[in-house]
Amino acid sequence: MKLMQLLWETSPRTMRELTQALENETHWTKHTVITLLKRMQQKGTVLVHEGGAVKTYSPAIQKEQVAREQTDTLLSRMFSGKASLLVNHLAERGRIPDQEIQEMMEILINCKNGRDER
Repeated sequence: MKLMQLLWETSPRTMRELTQALENETHWTKHTVITLLKRMQQKGTVLVHEGGAVKTYSPAIQKEQVAREQTDTLLSRMFSGKASLLVNHLAERGRIPDQEIQEMMEILINCKNGRDER
């Protein structure tokens, strides 16, 4: 995900740019980054552009797609598919600020109204 975040922020990027951006946080060597990029390419999540003097990399999938898939996986595996259990888990630990609670309420009301109109 760290590599994908960088690629979603700015693309295309070289392996060197990616390694330098992650160096302080991860201490990954260029070999680690190369290995990860190869795996990601094989899985279809990263595109490799070999037209110039150096290979560049860009995301093959959109951040929103990954967020949807990861959310579905989290809900399914940890919360029996119930969003209310996830929200309860976060709320009990004080992880949802008051402003976000209000935003969630507005989202839920708008979603319900959208369903009622169908």
